[in-house]
Amino acid sequence: MSDEAQPAARPATFREVFGQREFRALFNAAVLSWIGDYMAKAAVTVMVYQETESVGMSAAAFAVSYLPWLVGGPLLATVAERSSYRRVMIACDLVRMVLIALVAVPGLPVWVMLLLLFATTLANPPSQAAKSALMPIILTGDRLVVGLSVNTSAGQAAQVAGYVAGAGVAAVSPRLALFIDAATFAVSAAIIRFGVRERPPAMAREHRTHLLRETGEGFRFVFGTPVLRATAVLVFTAMLFAIVPEGLAAAWAAEHAGDEAERGLAQALIMAASPVGFILGGLIIGRTVRPDVRRTLIRPFAVLAPLALVPALLDPPPAVVAALAAICGFAVAGLMPVANGLFVQALPHGYRARAFGVMATGTQVMQGAAVLATGLLADRFSIPTVVGVWSVAGVLTMLVTAAQWPSAERFNAAIAEASRRGAPSVPSQPTPGATAAGTAAATTNSGATTDPAATAAPSAPAGAATPDSPAHRSAPPAGLNAL
Repeated sequence: MSDEAQPAARPATFREVFGQREFRALFNAAVLSWIGDYMAKAAVTVMVYQETESVGMSAAAFAVSYLPWLVGGPLLATVAERSSYRRVMIACDLVRMVLIALVAVPGLPVWVMLLLLFATTLANPPSQAAKSALMPIILTGDRLVVGLSVNTSAGQAAQVAGYVAGAGVAAVSPRLALFIDAATFAVSAAIIRFGVRERPPAMAREHRTHLLRETGEGFRFVFGTPVLRATAVLVFTAMLFAIVPEGLAAAWAAEHAGDEAERGLAQALIMAASPVGFILGGLIIGRTVRPDVRRTLIRPFAVLAPLALVPALLDPPPAVVAALAAICGFAVAGLMPVANGLFVQALPHGYRARAFGVMATGTQVMQGAAVLATGLLADRFSIPTVVGVWSVAGVLTMLVTAAQWPSAERFNAAIAEASRRGAPSVPSQPTPGATAAGTAAATTNSGATTDPAATAAPSAPAGAATPDSPAHRSAPPAGLNAL
């Protein structure tokens, strides 16, 4: 059994993970970009509101960053397979640097600002897909799981820090926050340029077909391979319930709070609770729990995530709601990096960026659908009733999903098969043999961190072909793909 398929006896350490020079470069570049992005989101909403005095336009400026994933995320992520991951990330950073700086130019009509913001966010899917696909190349074994846990926890922390800093800077000058964001992209590009080494594209030119066909192959691979499909179902289901407290935080706080100050504090408490729980869960579970135990905990954590929110039926005060949301976030962080790591390991090099696009888009859709559905229900019923009943349905759904979770043997077989395949040619449709192998291997996504898509499990196994080896200089293999 390969090192990738066999869990280590002890968890990898932070020193081992950060001892990898390329991981340090990716991590530092990502944290800079995340903080800058969240600062810019906070600032743009202020700037658009100042220009229009319209809450709707201000909200549109915030929401535009989600559109690329919804209208073309998988297609844009596929682009990352056609060039070296390093070049894709650098190019995306430089494009975003220029465009976000243009948004800050005084006197632009609001529609131009929104158009520039949309164009800026089009670079997010290929950049994030390239980073996700590169992670299992840089980190192997349990280092990948811990590295993904660190990444997702840092992303949650950057979100909180970025929003706070953005709101503070925007109070003085919203445009300054945008220029800071542009500067973070410039620094990020430089870090990647000098900290990540060049590798051949995952998909050789002679194996390319049509962008739409290649994107479709990613969908067929994820949903046509039992273990990958099982992981996708688990992740998407978790997103349907974990996001609800944040999505309904404002209305929930208003039902219990007295004055505006109390309402704002209650809302902030509820919204921050899930990210805080996620950060703690990712770091504690990823660092202190043995890899084999983490795998075993996937099922219990999957059920615990919605179960933690069932007491909402009792209409608790905001502080208790925040505690419940934190427990839910902790549970999600406990399962996601492990599941996503398994997902990534079971995917051959050449499909990972596309699989990331599939998973990230699905995550965005599930989260949006959950908030929309519960919001509409909350117009007719009380929020505690909606959240409680929604969570009871989540527990039942997760029990069914957990019961169908593939065995460790099936995951190990899928990981070994992905390693064996290396990076053969990309067929327009999986061959019968490849499909059978993929089915027998059953791969899944449950625990890395998404990036949506992130994952956290061992990457390329020791002795397996690497993207720099001859096997990987050809086209992506038929069969397994990773987030």
